[in-house]
Amino acid sequence: MLPTDLAGTDGDQSASLPRSERAYQQLRSAIQAGQLPPGTRLREVELAESLGLSRTPVREALSRLESEGLVVNEPNRGMMVTRLDASMVSELYVMREVLESTAAALAARHATDVEISLLRDIVERDLSFATDPDKLAMNNRLFHETLHRCAHNRYLLKTLRSLHESMALLGRSTLAVPGRARGSYEEHMALVEALEARNPEQAEQITRRHIQQAYKARLTLWIEEQSGS
Repeated sequence: MLPTDLAGTDGDQSASLPRSERAYQQLRSAIQAGQLPPGTRLREVELAESLGLSRTPVREALSRLESEGLVVNEPNRGMMVTRLDASMVSELYVMREVLESTAAALAARHATDVEISLLRDIVERDLSFATDPDKLAMNNRLFHETLHRCAHNRYLLKTLRSLHESMALLGRSTLAVPGRARGSYEEHMALVEALEARNPEQAEQITRRHIQQAYKARLTLWIEEQSGS
């Protein structure tokens, strides 16, 4: 069953946009926020009613989401939010390790002192969010998005944004795994120190290990979900 408040997702920001773009942004945000979890059937009529739009912009939005891999059109079932299998999750993390470690190495060379200081500030905020998983996850996303921009490579940034759109299908943050939040904090801080030292090789290695640890935590969550615990 679809949520009834999809129109409120990014509503203030998208009210002036063309209807198809508004539908796209609201549906994408709902998928990323978990309002439309993997496997959810997406019926045009229901979505149009929930969004307060006609079926045409909804159909256009679904087609766009399908091209991005967030939605899949399954035979005899219709449009559904993409459900990732184990091999797809593995492939995502392989690409994430390659791309984010490259971004870290580039950031060590090209980030400004102000940008690196901002990254340190973001990491330090983790300490105040220790008891708030939602804020911790948001701060984690902010750190990685900021790191991507610090690479100062528009093509890498575009590719990473596309990758992280697919990461939204993974569901719960790996920071939910016991001990992972502290580990992530220490890894982020080590990365910031490598950036401050302007050491591209160290920044790349730290980021690779960071993503590998995140993947291990993701597998832990995956096993829990598959076992129904």
